[in-house]
Amino acid sequence: MSGRPRTLARVAAVQALYQAEQAGTSPETVIDQFVRHRIGGVPAGGLDEGRVPEAHVPLFASIVRTATTQQDTIDSMLVAALPESWPLARLDPVLRALMRAGGAELWLSDGPPAKVVINEYMDVAYGFFTGDEPRMANGVLDRLAHLLRPAEFQAG
Repeated sequence: MSGRPRTLARVAAVQALYQAEQAGTSPETVIDQFVRHRIGGVPAGGLDEGRVPEAHVPLFASIVRTATTQQDTIDSMLVAALPESWPLARLDPVLRALMRAGGAELWLSDGPPAKVVINEYMDVAYGFFTGDEPRMANGVLDRLAHLLRPAEFQAG
């Protein structure tokens, strides 16, 4: 993913949301930690060590902030989009963070088209998972996209 700063921002956002949830840390603290220790010019290390040196910081911070400030609304949309047999709490915490990040970016009206956002999160999902999780994320994010950006899906 080198040379793809916006994709790397999404990877970092998923990692940060996971970390914030697991550690009970505020989003601003996690954003600060990532910017100081994982993004930018810190020498050595790569994605496999949790570093995302080329990540686009403004997009990263926007996704994390939106995911946390709108978490109740995004979570309720995720619950409605998930199969009944998969409550949000049952999801792998990384998958939950990925869906929250994707939902947050779809929430932003000034971002790329919904289909681009979904495709980007599919790339990210395949970086974290080898099973059915990417397909589930695709279906859930597609449902959220139709709810949050219906005009993009209206027949022309």
